[in-house]
Amino acid sequence: AAAAAAPRAAVAAAQLPIMAGAGGSGRDKRATAARLKAALGGEGGAAAAGELRALLERVLAPAAAAAEALEWCRCLLSGGEPWDGFAQAVRAYDPATLCGLVWTANFVAYRCRTCGISPCMSLCAECFHQGEHAGHDYNMFRSQAGGACDCGDSNVMREAGFCKRHRIKSNSNVPCVPKDLLMMSELVLPQFIFSLIQHLREGYNEPALDLPSEKDLHKILQVLEPHVSFLEDLTKMGGAMRSVLTQVLTNQQFYKDLSSGVGENACARTSHEKYLIALKGSGLAFPEDKLACGMQEQGAGTSTLAVQGLAGATATSGQGNSSDEEDQDGSQGVGKRKRVKLSSTTKDQSIMDVLKHKCFLEELLFWTIKYEFPQKMVTFLLNMLPDQDYKIAFTKTFVQHYAFIMKTLKKSHESDTMSNRIVHISVQLFSNEELARQVTEECQLLDIMVTVLLYMMESCLIKSELQDEENSLHVVVNCGEALLKNNTYWPLVSDFINILSHQSVAKKFLEDHGLLVTWMNFVSFFQGMNLNKRELNEHVEFESQTYYAAFAAELEACAQPMWGLLSHCKVRETQEYTRNVVRYCLEALQDWFDAINFVDEPAPNQVTFHLPLHRYFAMFLSKAVKCQELDLDTILPDQEMLMKLMIHPLQIQASLSEIHSNMWVRNGLQIKGQAMTYVQSHFCNSMIDPDIYLLQVCASRLDPDYFISSVFERFKVVDLLTMASQHQNTVLDSEHERSMLEGALTFLVLLLSLRLHLGMTDDEILRAEMVAQLCMNDRTHSSLLDLISLDGIIPGSLSFESVLSAVADFKAPVFEPGGSMQQGMYTPKAEVWDKEFDPVMVILRTVYRRDVQSAMDRYTAFLKQSGKFPGNPWPPYKKRTPLHPSYKGLVKLLHCKTLHIVLFTLLYKILMDHQNLSEHVLCMVLYLIELGLENSPEEESDEEESAGGQERCHDSWFPGSNLVSNMRHFINYVRVRVPETAPEVKREPPASTSSDGLPSSQNSGTAQVFSLVAERRKKFQEIINRNSSEANQVVRPKTSMKWSAPGATPQLTTAILEVKESILSLLIKLHHKLSGKQNSYYPPWLDDVDVLIHPEIPRYSHGDGMTAVERILLKAAIQSRLNKRIIEEICRKVTPPVPPKKISSAEKKTLDKEERRQKARERQQKLLAEFASRQKSFMETAMDVESPEADIAMEIATSEQHVSEAIYDCVICGQSGPSTEDRPTGLVVLLQASSVLGQCRNSPEPKKLPTTEEEQIYPWDTCAALHDVRLAILQRYFKDSSCLQAVSIGWEGGVYVQTCGHTLHIDCHKSYMESLRNDQVLQGFSVDKGEFTCPLCRQFANSVLPCYPGNNVERNLWQSHSNKCMQDLVREVEDLQEQLGTFPVSISSETNLSKEMESVMKDIKSTTQKKYTDYSKSPGSPDNDFLFMYSVARTNLELELVHRGGNLCSGGASTAGKRSCLNQLFHVLAMHMRLYSIDSAYNPWRKLTQLLQDKNSEQEEAPEVPVLYRDVSSLLLIQILTMPQPLHKEHFTCIVKVLFTLLYTQALVALSVKCSAEDRMTWKESGALKKNMSSGEKSWEALLGHVVSELSKGKIYEEGETEELTVVLVNPDSVECYLQQFCLPFLRITSLLQHHLFGGDLPSCQEDEEFAVLASCLGLLPSFQSSHQFTSASCLDWPVPAFDMVSQWCSELAAFAEGYPDQVKTLLIQEPKWDLPRLLQLPENYNTIFQYYHRKTCTVCTKVPKDPAVCLVCGTFVCLKGLCCKQQSYCECVLHSQNCGAGTGIFLLINASVIIIIRGHRFCLWGSVYLDAHGEEDRDLRRGKPLYICKERYKVLEQQWVSHTFDHINKRWGPHYNGL
Repeated sequence: AAAAAAPRAAVAAAQLPIMAGAGGSGRDKRATAARLKAALGGEGGAAAAGELRALLERVLAPAAAAAEALEWCRCLLSGGEPWDGFAQAVRAYDPATLCGLVWTANFVAYRCRTCGISPCMSLCAECFHQGEHAGHDYNMFRSQAGGACDCGDSNVMREAGFCKRHRIKSNSNVPCVPKDLLMMSELVLPQFIFSLIQHLREGYNEPALDLPSEKDLHKILQVLEPHVSFLEDLTKMGGAMRSVLTQVLTNQQFYKDLSSGVGENACARTSHEKYLIALKGSGLAFPEDKLACGMQEQGAGTSTLAVQGLAGATATSGQGNSSDEEDQDGSQGVGKRKRVKLSSTTKDQSIMDVLKHKCFLEELLFWTIKYEFPQKMVTFLLNMLPDQDYKIAFTKTFVQHYAFIMKTLKKSHESDTMSNRIVHISVQLFSNEELARQVTEECQLLDIMVTVLLYMMESCLIKSELQDEENSLHVVVNCGEALLKNNTYWPLVSDFINILSHQSVAKKFLEDHGLLVTWMNFVSFFQGMNLNKRELNEHVEFESQTYYAAFAAELEACAQPMWGLLSHCKVRETQEYTRNVVRYCLEALQDWFDAINFVDEPAPNQVTFHLPLHRYFAMFLSKAVKCQELDLDTILPDQEMLMKLMIHPLQIQASLSEIHSNMWVRNGLQIKGQAMTYVQSHFCNSMIDPDIYLLQVCASRLDPDYFISSVFERFKVVDLLTMASQHQNTVLDSEHERSMLEGALTFLVLLLSLRLHLGMTDDEILRAEMVAQLCMNDRTHSSLLDLISLDGIIPGSLSFESVLSAVADFKAPVFEPGGSMQQGMYTPKAEVWDKEFDPVMVILRTVYRRDVQSAMDRYTAFLKQSGKFPGNPWPPYKKRTPLHPSYKGLVKLLHCKTLHIVLFTLLYKILMDHQNLSEHVLCMVLYLIELGLENSPEEESDEEESAGGQERCHDSWFPGSNLVSNMRHFINYVRVRVPETAPEVKREPPASTSSDGLPSSQNSGTAQVFSLVAERRKKFQEIINRNSSEANQVVRPKTSMKWSAPGATPQLTTAILEVKESILSLLIKLHHKLSGKQNSYYPPWLDDVDVLIHPEIPRYSHGDGMTAVERILLKAAIQSRLNKRIIEEICRKVTPPVPPKKISSAEKKTLDKEERRQKARERQQKLLAEFASRQKSFMETAMDVESPEADIAMEIATSEQHVSEAIYDCVICGQSGPSTEDRPTGLVVLLQASSVLGQCRNSPEPKKLPTTEEEQIYPWDTCAALHDVRLAILQRYFKDSSCLQAVSIGWEGGVYVQTCGHTLHIDCHKSYMESLRNDQVLQGFSVDKGEFTCPLCRQFANSVLPCYPGNNVERNLWQSHSNKCMQDLVREVEDLQEQLGTFPVSISSETNLSKEMESVMKDIKSTTQKKYTDYSKSPGSPDNDFLFMYSVARTNLELELVHRGGNLCSGGASTAGKRSCLNQLFHVLAMHMRLYSIDSAYNPWRKLTQLLQDKNSEQEEAPEVPVLYRDVSSLLLIQILTMPQPLHKEHFTCIVKVLFTLLYTQALVALSVKCSAEDRMTWKESGALKKNMSSGEKSWEALLGHVVSELSKGKIYEEGETEELTVVLVNPDSVECYLQQFCLPFLRITSLLQHHLFGGDLPSCQEDEEFAVLASCLGLLPSFQSSHQFTSASCLDWPVPAFDMVSQWCSELAAFAEGYPDQVKTLLIQEPKWDLPRLLQLPENYNTIFQYYHRKTCTVCTKVPKDPAVCLVCGTFVCLKGLCCKQQSYCECVLHSQNCGAGTGIFLLINASVIIIIRGHRFCLWGSVYLDAHGEEDRDLRRGKPLYICKERYKVLEQQWVSHTFDHINKRWGPHYNGL
């Protein structure tokens, strides 16, 4: 059919252009498609198929336009139907059981450990929230590599966790797909996919010798973007379409037909050739080799398709002859040798080199890899995964390309991105156990992975320099290579770890011997990597940081797979696996020892921390004993191997000690870094623990004397262990001896005490780890989880929580007033300190030495607090869990003579005060003795054992090996070798040496010193030669030669030392020495026999050295009667005096301390005395100035009211004195613009932060908005200058002034600023902007407010009730306002003071932005400044009121009062206000106090603001600030009284407008009656009635009666209440003002009395009567007849109403009920905020911001740091902080859960107000645990915002350069 169709197709092709034009319109396309579809379904199907193919070939030709092609495809697929309808139809057949949503990096997903089967399980947010996970252990995470949702996949997660949508198994009820629906798809898609592949072939050019041209690749990918998107859309149509796609992608026939390149189509042919070239080029290790190997390639005889691998002679020339990047000598040889060894198996090569493509899917993946995994392609391939057939096919294809992926990855320049994309795919495939098992069985997945890893590491091997540098055959990875440095290998390793987590796959691995051999080969590449050589002379020039790479590589590539395998060896049935691993591990180790030529001594001065083979061996041994009940001895190697095995781990332990003793200091800091990393929490389980366990195993099986002497030799302290007081150490400087000895003993204690792998259960281990971490420091829950990385403990598992609650108490997060925020912490319970504190475990787990000290300090504190022990305790001895029977041999170490000799020698040396010993040494010695007593062999008999003769001769120190009996053995004389200079030489040796001393024939000193080394050599030779007689002759000479370096030491001579001590007697003498008293030890059992029966006495469990000695002696006595007797005897003998001694170092220390303390105390007293005298002289000089005047003041008549001058201390120069005009003093102040007041709302409900689209916040009801509107309306109808005096501004962008209360001379301040300017230290503030910190209290400040010379406060304040009548005072006030320039400081003459006042005024002005100061219509008019100045005063008063809680009930000078500098501020403002004269015609004072005749002249363009529209508080400030200073109290009261009448009238007007017409009538009448009574002016009814009747004249009441009644104004009480509430705000402001101007306390009162109390305090109430008959009207004091005044005021309104009746009411001053400013209310759970905002689009740039933030003051959503919303170089957050908070912004960063504060040009991270269940912050949401609001923290934040103290409390500020 195909052949016949060809000519017809040609005809069709000829016709097509006629039919469809060149491109054809949409309608034509649809018609054609419909016709073809019909034809295909009908009779002439074959013809139509041909026609379709031709059409597609033309449309999809590589030259064709993409959009056009896609348009055609859509039409054809849908058969001419509309595309959306088609998609809808296909979706109906979707059996959606899996979610499969694919996401890319940075997507927020969830992981639930409760529901997951695989640890990689993840869910998209939608499925997570639809599922039921309450109470599960889940967390939210940011995807790093991308992923896909596993909902509905029961292989990866438990079904209980599926969401509602994917819970239904819906296979059954999905109808069958009708045949014709997808018929076209099956025909069109193969050609479409082929065209995509053709594009990919065309676009790829094998990169030339230079770098690959990445630009070209990107270009092709851009062109193909629409094609791939189209495919992606298809996958989203659901299961039906996916199965068609799967069919197309995996059908081998389609592939053959279309892509084989045979056929007449030239285009297809060339594309096929390109494909072959690409295949060939892919296998090169380096691009250069392409030329070199080109020739061989042709001859290699492989089919062209298969040549894909390392082009060239396939096996050997892999890299040997390629250009190795560094041609070191021999490296090629190495490469070759290694490569040959690996390539001997045939299958390896095929894995690496052969690729055959049989279907579209395979070639598509090939190109995806070639193009380095473009994101779009990856997403498409993953979107197909819900289709089961596809999943299997794709997984197999992926495995088939695995080697190729590795090669591409190695060459890639963007290996990070590429790694992420690879893992994105592989984690979807390999997390599924079923799939992994299938691929392992069918495609050799494990072989492929291991081989590929091996090949990968091959490329960076170097020769190992460990041990035998010249002849070493071992190769290791080079940690400096990019491959390791950049962790390029992690995708492969992580896949490997992932598949090993499946039991079925791991079993396959553990059963396959060939694989195990290969794997051990791989591990041995890391054995001994990153070798450190100790620098002995020069400091290393360049500190290499390769160790990071080395530790990461061992952890990821060796340890994690090991833990994965171990997790499947938990039961008895798995014994065989362990045997296999151990067997091949030992073989690899044997190879390693051979390769590095290791005999018995490690090379000096080198150490590697990386021994993965040792650790594999150790951990499998441990598992075998712990879980599989294997007999240890059946899997252990022979003694010789054990001796070799212990050498390198022991070398590491000794090196650790050397590093901490600063012996490696010339290697730089990095060596310390390695020592720390080795024990750090993430590494210790895989590094130090296995090493110590391995040493414990070796110790339990080897000869104990050999082992102990090896330890001291490794630690280089053998020479120190001599009884002589002086010695020569040939291998160690004396300054390092002490710490190395401490190291050696501490190591022995660790070795003998740790039971981590020797019999502790998992829960016991967990408990011990937790206790150790908590003892060092209190820890947060997350840091504990992080620090305890135990194998087998899933974070958050039940055992973790239960152990934690058993050992620790939770300390809730407290907030310290200093502003440092605490996290919720866990702290050890008291009984843990008492019973479980284990210093050994702490030492093992500390990274920094200071942590051990910290644990001891905390322990000491506990003992003091609980009264258990007052002094400085020693580390307590803790009982150990019993040893597992397999390791009983370990106890032999404690009972071997070598150790006893060492212990005896050290006790003796400490007693005799030899040098280089410390308390720590003694502590460890005692610890070892106690361990020996605790673990003594049972068979100890009380009689002296008759030791065999041969046992005696070898070493005459001790008779047996049991510590219990050796303790009482007396040693009389010892021979020592000493330098001739030593004191011992002078003594004559006694004639007869006691039988217990050493026979004189043998050199006792050498016997004692060298026996350590000689013994161990002897044992080693014995084991090796199995022939002891030879060994003796061989070894002795060799040893002595080795240890006395000829010529190095001075002449040694032999001396005999009289000792006559036993361990017991030494202990008792030590007790005396420690106590500083003779005979201080008295055996406790002589008083109380019970002690021996119940030895567990609590008083011995905590204490210092003496307690330890007592405890040991008690234990010795309990274990043997003989010991008990000997102790008693020793105590009976009067102790001989101890040799005359220098003060012991410990005592000396304490003496020094005491002396030092005493001296410090004396110094302190002296200083204090000096201060006191200086202060006194200051006081006296100050007094002199004051006193005479004070006396005169008393005499002068009170009418003179004398004023005393205030005295200020300058905190810079320290002098005191008054502030004068020439040398003014100033207050240190911080000026800041503030919009806090503007945020008040008139509803008591705080606003919520919006978390849904419906909730929005509109700023219309804020204080600032309402004030703005009011000013704008006023300006529309009235004269501008008058408007600007009728209101206050500063609700937004007002200037707040606060001080720390310290003063300084202004000239001192200037020089201080100069010095700051020259100081190059980076400060947190900018000096150029005038910022500084107060020299005394370091508080942040930016200006100095001059103190006005003269009075602090008027003396006789309360004389205000002078006999002047109201009228006189009113006149005086008016006169005072008239006389300008009667400022006591004449302004014409420029004094320093007035200059400073001007400069501070400039500062105040420049503090806020121009837009907040300019309100007048004519720019720059003086009215503006006038308005601004009195508004500054208003702002500060209002803010102080807010700080006091919005009312003055509490009275007193609150904290806000202390910081307030209103008095000084007033003087500065007043001085400037006086510069503006108020034209007397417009002076509001006239209108308030005089009845003016109506000038009927035509007024100018706009009238003045009617008095009733003016803000009374503003009028008050204007009046007071324009009066000459200082102001008299009586004038102040007068002004207040006058203004109160106005205020009261305003209240009445407001009231009258609020009530109904009927009410108005009643009042009008009742008022008229009262009007004529005498007290009419003081009754509100009369006044109200009058107001109503006056206003009725105008059109004021006519406008709509619609306004609802807000107050029920029928009964008088409610009216009274309304009037009081109306007047209160004014009274509060006025009282505060009076308090600051004239001093005097604010009275405190109940809330309901506030009005009356304040009124009487202000002098409005003549006498304060009791409250029941009190009315607000009784405070009125009218300067002119009330009714006339009111009529005058009302007439202004009536006049205005004539013109604008609609505006009259809106402008009336309403009762102000502002609530205190609050931040937005936040939801309980952080997730609510996060889910709403993190995907929300920004309103400005309509993109989803990378760093979204939300303003907590007004709820605006902004892009943090987003360049998208930048305006004139300001980023959006900074801009918003200026608009919303006048420079202060509080933002919640959505993606980090933290709050940042922007203050002006600086910002700081404030912390988080959301904490998790354990009271911790989760910055950056790294842990992703649910977070809940912490109300206390939020309160503190709000408090700091309202009180403007961010600058003082938060310390870490930095500049933001407008970039936030």
